[in-house]
Amino acid sequence: MSTVIAASALGTTFEWYDFFVFGTLAPVIAKNFFTALDPTAGLLAALGLFGAGFFFRPIGALIFGRVGDRVGRKGAFLITVTMMGAATVGIGLLPTYVQAGPVAPLLLILMRIVQGTALGGQYGGAAIYVAEHARSDRRGLATSFVQAAAAPGLVAALTVVFVTRAALGEGRFAAADWLAGWRLPFLLSAGLLAVSIWMRLKLSESPGFKAMKDADNLTKAPYAEAFGHWPNLKLVLIALTTLMSAQGAVWYTTFFYAEQVFLERFLKVDPLTGTGLLAAVTAASAPLYVLFAWLSDKVGRKWVMWFGMSLALVAFFPGFHALARLANPALVSAQAKTPVVVIADPARCSLQFDITGKARFATSCDIAKSLLANAGISYANRAAPAGALARVTVGAVAIDSVEGEGLAPPALKAATAAVKAGLARALAQASYPATADPARVNLPGLFGVMMIFAVAATALFGPIAATLVELFPMRIRYTAMSLPYHVGTGWVGGFVPVTAFAIVTATGNIYAGLWYPVFFTAISVVTLPFLLPEVGGRPIGP
Repeated sequence: MSTVIAASALGTTFEWYDFFVFGTLAPVIAKNFFTALDPTAGLLAALGLFGAGFFFRPIGALIFGRVGDRVGRKGAFLITVTMMGAATVGIGLLPTYVQAGPVAPLLLILMRIVQGTALGGQYGGAAIYVAEHARSDRRGLATSFVQAAAAPGLVAALTVVFVTRAALGEGRFAAADWLAGWRLPFLLSAGLLAVSIWMRLKLSESPGFKAMKDADNLTKAPYAEAFGHWPNLKLVLIALTTLMSAQGAVWYTTFFYAEQVFLERFLKVDPLTGTGLLAAVTAASAPLYVLFAWLSDKVGRKWVMWFGMSLALVAFFPGFHALARLANPALVSAQAKTPVVVIADPARCSLQFDITGKARFATSCDIAKSLLANAGISYANRAAPAGALARVTVGAVAIDSVEGEGLAPPALKAATAAVKAGLARALAQASYPATADPARVNLPGLFGVMMIFAVAATALFGPIAATLVELFPMRIRYTAMSLPYHVGTGWVGGFVPVTAFAIVTATGNIYAGLWYPVFFTAISVVTLPFLLPEVGGRPIGP
């Protein structure tokens, strides 16, 4: 059993490393592959591309779910780890926009599609494989190591990025040439891929699947049986509503949005500091997956997970306000003393949600709002007469924006830079800090708040693998379990960063993006007590 757990968890760690490297390097990706866009649009495009990888996860779940239910669990997740590793190495070998022009982002999109599709088949295979080997009274504990494998995968990604960035310096790390440091974390996947394949080749098929295959009892139509048969489809919908809606929102808000967007982008915390903080929180949270899964073996799965999602629901808004005070108190003070207001024609203000990076937000309102959001500045919105040029007021100082529609890209860039310079002067005069002062960043306090989020995420995520395995019948388990899991983590969780950022840009409130994860978390908090049965310890054989 220890070999089964080690091989499944280690392979999962490697696959999560591959995926997390991209998320961690989103700002660098934006700079090198979306060079033609302004910084805000480029970041939105990179975050959207990060989410696009998640978009294909349910498709991978369907493809490899069928393979897992028809051919075997082992074969399915051996294929997925190979695809994942190959695509990640491929990203490290791609030309940048400076080197290849528009071809570069197209190749990057292709690699992300392969990554997302592969990861869609990975999780179900690993979780099911371990659960079908485990004793019923230790199933939560056994599968928790698959859950906890996400933590060392993220720590490894953060550590490699941190060390490479610190050793080379930001200029060499973020460069656009073939020797740039950002390529190294991707290229290291070649070694990880070899180890992962070797580990998984040592495994044999799960005993339950083997018995079902020997009895000629395999499903011949997994899609029809899983989604065309109401009792099974009802279980899929229950899993998605009561568990996966919250799981995607809570986990990705905690381990991606909080640090990479909120702390770094909005509060201007140094990236090395933010990365180190997230690595420490992730490492400290790893044992909690095991603890809460073990607890679910003792007291049941349902209420352990409900505790986690409920804690996140009540902690998000006060917790993020606390993060702001602890990370950049000067910014919080300036916003209270000297409010910023955008005065613009509402009809000329776009919702800047763009997962492709092709949209052009060039009205005077869009330019003003994107510059403020990119600077991490909250602002109020005030309507101006129809057709009026947007204006930003910082206390008593007014800065006119510029109408960029119809301007050629070089002229638009120059005009935007002029508005940005005027805003920077006004903000500096009002004591708005350009960056978070390292001497005033309260790292112990930030760690404490982040650990509250981590407790919530791990209490929810730790028992989920065992719960999903126990919820679905063995014949269609891979297909039926994988789809709601990846709709929740892929579509709800994967789009947390880009959707929340777009909400912030539209509203002017750096906390408003939290309504996205709060909405999906609340759905599960309300429905789980009534719809999800207690499944802990159920027989899961053929």
